[in-house]
Amino acid sequence: MNNETEFQGEAEQEMIRVLERLLAEDVPITARAVARLHPTLKAASSITRNTARSALLAKFQARQAEFRRWRSRTTKLSASDSAAKLAAKDSQISELEANLQLLTASHVAMLRAVGELGGFAKWAHFYESYAAVRNKLEAIGESVNRRSTS
Repeated sequence: MNNETEFQGEAEQEMIRVLERLLAEDVPITARAVARLHPTLKAASSITRNTARSALLAKFQARQAEFRRWRSRTTKLSASDSAAKLAAKDSQISELEANLQLLTASHVAMLRAVGELGGFAKWAHFYESYAAVRNKLEAIGESVNRRSTS
């Protein structure tokens, strides 16, 4: 999972599983549909009145709308065109993931070299005013590490 796993409660974890199931089965994602399948949240208002749950529901509804848009596009293409586009996208994703791993490895090597030369304190001072950039770099590194171990 992505950021959705930051929820602490078991009810939210189960809600994510229910939402993923509805998404996979292409069942319309509504608060009522989630409440019907959820073992503890029995009312739609338990979802809509909670801001975190409501936001999660909206996120999955947006994902479903995007999936449905993509599916409608592929019905307009022939099967061979769809397969060719999918293969091209898979190739592009693989290439981008390889580039990301290369960039991550090169940045790690650069940081080690800077640290060995005694310049890490200056590098860290430079990035103090760029906390958002530093956080994004850390998140990218963590996601690359998770992908390479799985």
